[in-house]
Amino acid sequence: MLAALTGLGLSTAAGLNAYIPLLVVGVLANLTDTVRLPDGYSWLSNWGVLAVLAVLLIAEMVLDKVPAVDSVNDAIQTVVRPASGGVVFSATNAAAEFENSTWMTEHPWAGWLLGIVVALAVHAIKATARPVINAGTAGVGAPVVSTAEDAGALGMSLIAVFVPVLVIVALLLLAVPAWWLIRRVRRFRARRRAARGHPPG
Repeated sequence: MLAALTGLGLSTAAGLNAYIPLLVVGVLANLTDTVRLPDGYSWLSNWGVLAVLAVLLIAEMVLDKVPAVDSVNDAIQTVVRPASGGVVFSATNAAAEFENSTWMTEHPWAGWLLGIVVALAVHAIKATARPVINAGTAGVGAPVVSTAEDAGALGMSLIAVFVPVLVIVALLLLAVPAWWLIRRVRRFRARRRAARGHPPG
């Protein structure tokens, strides 16, 4: 069960930032015994791969803090973040050990699918809320929210690896701002529809 929570936490983090959980897993697999990569995932601990991921992370962190540019970046990340979620879920053996399920072990694609779905759901909330936040704060909120998301991705990644039992608590804490953001998005869209429905003047 703890392996499943590790995979869930890492794929959630990937929905916020594709590269942070990949780097956390890769670096820890290199320097510690905390993460043991299964067959086929040794590339994730290669220092050359990690260097590329670090460069991509820097670019992501810069672009995601610029209003309007962040939305373009989110559109590009619609593919990258879910893919990252699938990788980190599977790379930590979470799929194979999911409640000691033989079926999961014999069908490794299921781990990819779980990671992709979780990361995609988180990404969808993030990408939908960001334009509303930018509009409501005249762009000032973009770097603040982006920094909070990066910190959340790092924190969730570390919790998922070192204290997976706390992933449930972390997800509950993330659910509160997610629920608030969804409500804000709905109200914002309702106001825009109402404004378009009234004649000018």
